[in-house]
Amino acid sequence: MPEYATLKKNPRKLLALTGLNTAEFEEVLPAFQEALSERFPEPKPKKRQRAPGGGRKPKLTSVEDKLLFILVYTKTYPVQVVQGEMFGMSQPTTSQWIDKLLPVLADALDRLGYLPERDGQFLAVTERRSRGEIADLTIDGVERRRQRPKDPVKQRVFYSGKKKGHYDKNVIVTDTRSCRVVYLSPTVPGSVHDKTIADHAGVLYPVYMTLRSDLGFEGYAPDVRAHLRPEKNHATLSCGPARSGATVNWRDGGSASNMPLRGSSDHGSPKTSVAARRKIGRT
Repeated sequence: MPEYATLKKNPRKLLALTGLNTAEFEEVLPAFQEALSERFPEPKPKKRQRAPGGGRKPKLTSVEDKLLFILVYTKTYPVQVVQGEMFGMSQPTTSQWIDKLLPVLADALDRLGYLPERDGQFLAVTERRSRGEIADLTIDGVERRRQRPKDPVKQRVFYSGKKKGHYDKNVIVTDTRSCRVVYLSPTVPGSVHDKTIADHAGVLYPVYMTLRSDLGFEGYAPDVRAHLRPEKNHATLSCGPARSGATVNWRDGGSASNMPLRGSSDHGSPKTSVAARRKIGRT
């Protein structure tokens, strides 16, 4: 059974299992402990009917191990039987712990300001509070593969012609420098075009900010200081520092600029705006 006391001595394994290094784990721990105490306060002591130490011993005894348990689940997302085998418990007990700790983790991340905004109307307010009105953000579409639906109608709705598979899709807005996700749109079928999702979400940005997007958002016209798009021979973008010296030529009307980027993003096949909006309305 993995325990934090052992894993903190092996940072690479801790990072692989949870997605956090030791310093990040220790940063989340106090907020997680506070959220756990608020949701599940210690019960008042009652008169004991048997001697201390009797009964079954809990598997997750410390706050650190509870946080480790739920981070491993959210990072690797195994089936509950596998999660239970890892932590030495049955599948029903695993399900109970997951249902108990997932809201606690969400509360802790919300306290630390790590959860993205889900309502596009409040993004401008959130960003002004956190970093002032001058910001550099990137908007992009992200997809997650899903099982092929049995219903023929749903098969067509979720099928992405470019990806040649069935997907769910979101639009995210990230901080261009730190890669922090500041906005996450509602989930829609993979066949819906990125720009259509952004238009439907109605995201309000801080006015004095720079927004970067790829060619999947051609025609998207938010009210910002500058909306930069890559040149047509550079159709992919991401956030963070440069990798392998790759750069993207950005254009905003008649001007252009260079910015180092890394990685790439994939996008589903475009559909007509009318059909795409109908699909959003059915989900």
